[in-house]
Amino acid sequence: MEMKRLNATGLRAAGYDEKSRTLVVETTSGTWEYLNVSPEIYRRLMSAPSPASFYRESIEDEEYSRRRISGASGGGLKPDDVFK
Repeated sequence: MEMKRLNATGLRAAGYDEKSRTLVVETTSGTWEYLNVSPEIYRRLMSAPSPASFYRESIEDEEYSRRRISGASGGGLKPDDVFK
C-alpha cells in the first residue's frame, strides 16, 4: 500500500487499499488500520483543508473496526490522544 504524506497536526501519512477497503493512518502516536472504509472517505481525507479535523470527525469518531499496527507499546494511546 502506498502511503501519502499528510501535512496535518498529529498525522503523518495515510494509505488506502480499495480492494480490501482498508485505510491505514500513521499518526504521531502510532499507525492505525481501519476496515470497511469507502474510497470516498479516503479521498475526502486526502483533500480536506484540515485533514486532522476530518480524521477526528469522520474516521476516528465513526464505528470503523480499527487496530494499532505499530507504535509505542504499553502507552495505551488512542488516535484521539494525539489531538488533545
